[in-house]
Amino acid sequence: MREEGSTIRLVFCLDRDEHPRLFDDLIRFRKGVRRVNRLRLLAHDGLLSQSVVDRTTAQLPKGTTASDRSDSAEITDRIFLPPLN
Repeated sequence: MREEGSTIRLVFCLDRDEHPRLFDDLIRFRKGVRRVNRLRLLAHDGLLSQSVVDRTTAQLPKGTTASDRSDSAEITDRIFLPPLN
């Protein structure tokens, strides 16, 4: 069980080659609170969108195969494509 008020401290390296979009987004901010808050926001939003996908998948009828779900996965993946302009 988690203690109330517990803290996680993270120190990590992020190479642009591994995650260019994330790197470019975070590098806009100088080291410090703004960059950390941006990363925190992105992580939180990622968890929210993952929970939506998990709930949607849980609502699929039993016996639905991965190929039946590919259309909805493709639509979800399009959210993360660059804008059309």
